[in-house]
Amino acid sequence: MTEQELLHVLQQYGQDHLADHYHALPSHHKHDFLRKILQFDIHLAFGLYKEFHSKKCAVEMERVIEPPQVITIPKNGQEREKIEEAFTAGESLIKQQKVAVLIVAGGQGSRLGYEGPKGTFPISPLKGKTLFQLFAEQILALSRRYGTVIPLLIMTSQENNKDTIDFFHTHDFFGLSPMNVHFFQQGMLPTITPDGKLLIKDDGNFVANPDGHGGSLKALHDSGLLGKLTQEGYEELFYCQVDNPLVKIADPVFLGLHSIKGADASTKVVRRKDISEKVGLYVYMNGRDAVVEYSDIGADYMSALDEDGDILYWAGNTAIHVFSLAFIRRITSHGFVLPYHCAQKVVEYTDHTGRSCVADVWKFEAFVFDAIPFAGKTCCMEVLREEEFAPVKTKDGPDSPETAQQAMINLHKSWLQKAGIEIDPDAKIEISPLFALDAGEIQEKIGGKKFTGKKDIYIE
Repeated sequence: MTEQELLHVLQQYGQDHLADHYHALPSHHKHDFLRKILQFDIHLAFGLYKEFHSKKCAVEMERVIEPPQVITIPKNGQEREKIEEAFTAGESLIKQQKVAVLIVAGGQGSRLGYEGPKGTFPISPLKGKTLFQLFAEQILALSRRYGTVIPLLIMTSQENNKDTIDFFHTHDFFGLSPMNVHFFQQGMLPTITPDGKLLIKDDGNFVANPDGHGGSLKALHDSGLLGKLTQEGYEELFYCQVDNPLVKIADPVFLGLHSIKGADASTKVVRRKDISEKVGLYVYMNGRDAVVEYSDIGADYMSALDEDGDILYWAGNTAIHVFSLAFIRRITSHGFVLPYHCAQKVVEYTDHTGRSCVADVWKFEAFVFDAIPFAGKTCCMEVLREEEFAPVKTKDGPDSPETAQQAMINLHKSWLQKAGIEIDPDAKIEISPLFALDAGEIQEKIGGKKFTGKKDIYIE
């Protein structure tokens, strides 16, 4: 883009203040300003601004919401047989080298009082293994179990990309081959004030935000990794976010149910604790499966009960999915189809006089679960919260490192108990993924053993 083209774009979108800023810059800083503005899709940002500005006066479309169809926890022999069939089908997919794993890890650990990428946060109860290490060790264990290669894709952000890559290099990729670990960055979008202005921070960068976890699918395509995986024969992508240490990476049962149903998009859900739990709901909306954020669905749905007095819309989204690569290609190759959401936030910026100011802005982001209504077929599977869902989102209280660590201890303790292993009831337990991925593997390796004389037990 030439100087005149840049000024035309700024004028087109009413950014005269930025044009003035550009003219005031020393000549050697003008190129840097141009580079910074070119890193964004300005036309997309202002298209979204125009769309949401007009929505303020628009009448919202009526939504018809019903409970979805969910494959629930098996209650009888016939249902358990279907789960066993799914397990076999999922194992076959992994063995045939059809499954890759994507971990969305663009966030920092600041809400946990931790400086650095959230994936580098130490979380395991005894050894302090990081979230990244726990996931990498699961993939390594699965690769060894099935004699296969499971690529690990990690979506980073502009803020933490270098630190994340350095972390993996420092730890020798936790035993994984570096050739099978791929990093790519999510996109960024500039924030815009309600009156349509772009802002600049005191370091000269534009006020911007990542384009949301839904942007992972677009970035996967744009990075070339989607095409690479497809060329190498991979067909399914297991997706999760980095903040849940209980995720069963590439769970064969989940993969099998997804495959048997011929689904484009599949989701794991847990039963909501109560009507006040703030979690996205998996629902059947306007004739399609969908996830709706708790803040968007309304109190009537959040608190609705069925005829037995149980929560009617009980299926809470865990942010654990399987997407077929063909489906991802379909929704990204000819323009990104996922809708963007608009949220308001307060930011600091520098005005034209160099003064530090505060302003309200609109940020735009896409949510990965908005891919679900575009799927030809979907699959929704219930899992037990205590076995698979303990997100780490805050420093203290619910969804904190303390609650996640206790969930890990309880889960590993239950594995030992199912294997007939006696342990001190007050013991802290940690089982390395490299030793066992489930209770069945514990049974095979050390079933019936008795641990005495110490309260903390690490098994590797």
